[in-house]
Amino acid sequence: MKNNQPNITLAPLQPDDREQFIRDNQWAFKYGAQQEFGLRDTRTEEGEEVISRTTIENSIDGEDAEAYRILLDGEKVGGVVLRIDKEKAEGELELLFVCPETHSKGIGQAAWKAVEVMHPEIKVWETITPYFEKRNIHFYVNRCGFHIVEFWNKHHHGPAIPDEEVGNWSEDDEMFVFRKVMG
Repeated sequence: MKNNQPNITLAPLQPDDREQFIRDNQWAFKYGAQQEFGLRDTRTEEGEEVISRTTIENSIDGEDAEAYRILLDGEKVGGVVLRIDKEKAEGELELLFVCPETHSKGIGQAAWKAVEVMHPEIKVWETITPYFEKRNIHFYVNRCGFHIVEFWNKHHHGPAIPDEEVGNWSEDDEMFVFRKVMG
């Protein structure tokens, strides 16, 4: 740590680390749900996972995607997946996770600052998080400077939800949309 700031770097995700990245991401999301709802939570996408392998792989493999490992003093402690549209100067934070064993050490905030430094060309960032993830809401709003700009629910759903799926919508699917306009 330098000046009480963690020594964070972002390293491009390597093919031989992909499987562990997915498992670490799933564990971080499952831990968050367990903290909020206990061990018997039904908010899963695939079996026992809060975030499915397919969701993570689609983020990593998406068009204009960039995946990084968050390193603390060279040790893997999390990950981030970004989607960058250089033409529009817009970025989407697809995934950001910190391994639960290293929570509350400023790692996520330092990683986000590193993302902003890495992409000074981006003028607007967006991300989403489930409504029940109080820890994430606090992080994005109070630590990273995002603003809540939309609330997706069964009456107002995100653009990726086909109209025929709206009837299957539940409280578990509710999301906040966050935006950060760079100054």
